[in-house]
Amino acid sequence: MADPSPDPKDLNRLLLAAFIGLVLLIAWNLAVGQALPAGTALEQRTAIATSQAAIGTTLGDHALTAGDGSVVRLSALRGKPLVVSFVYTGCSQVCPTTTKFLGQAIGAARNALGDDSFNVLTIGFNLPFDSPGAMRAFAAQQSVGDVHWIFASPSPEALDALARELGFQWVPTAGGFDHLTQATIVDRDGRVFRQVYGDSFELPMFVAPLRELVLGDPAPRSDVAAFLERVRVLCTVYDPRAGRYRLNYALFVELFTGTTIVVATVWYVLSASRRRRRGPGAQTRPA
Repeated sequence: MADPSPDPKDLNRLLLAAFIGLVLLIAWNLAVGQALPAGTALEQRTAIATSQAAIGTTLGDHALTAGDGSVVRLSALRGKPLVVSFVYTGCSQVCPTTTKFLGQAIGAARNALGDDSFNVLTIGFNLPFDSPGAMRAFAAQQSVGDVHWIFASPSPEALDALARELGFQWVPTAGGFDHLTQATIVDRDGRVFRQVYGDSFELPMFVAPLRELVLGDPAPRSDVAAFLERVRVLCTVYDPRAGRYRLNYALFVELFTGTTIVVATVWYVLSASRRRRRGPGAQTRPA
């Protein structure tokens, strides 16, 4: 009966194919990996790590100026959950799109939990251009009419502190700013409770933590869904030419090719080890 161990020639061909795949991967990265100049895009992994590290942080009692000119202190917003987002008013695509989708998510949450069950605060981070008047105009452009949603401008000192406490980062680019698109959910005591990422997301990822805070009704968390959402964000890069975020398919190619190389290498090592244990005379056995 023939030896069931793989033919060494087949294994060598498999390793050669894996090596060619690695070479093609390197060539792919050299071709498309330089689409964004160095230093003009936010490092997504670092940004998410910073954002996640902010969970549990208590926000300070910072003062901001709302679009109508009134002063809003964060202490006045305690007692109810608070949703915080960041925008810059000069953004023509990402921030308006994100804000409109966030409005849909907020509407769904209000339908489930009540119109006055939580507050929303959107902060302009491009100072001094994101003035109270600019924030008021931005809200009007997005057709925001929610009386519990405040668009406000911070002082430079308050902006630095809020960005640090909320785990928010941004970097300037040729076309504006690259920043992690996040909606931060803060509990009634002013502690960061959950981060929701992306210019769109599954509504339960936003409504469920608010429900938990408003009703004291913990919703079952899907670790798989959270993992997939994090992978999606990590594989998303900002394209300043298109003015939007897009999936970086090179990362998927890299993941597939790397996995193939690892599997092929492990298979080859195990097969070679079995052949050595059997010895040179074990290639065939009598029927």
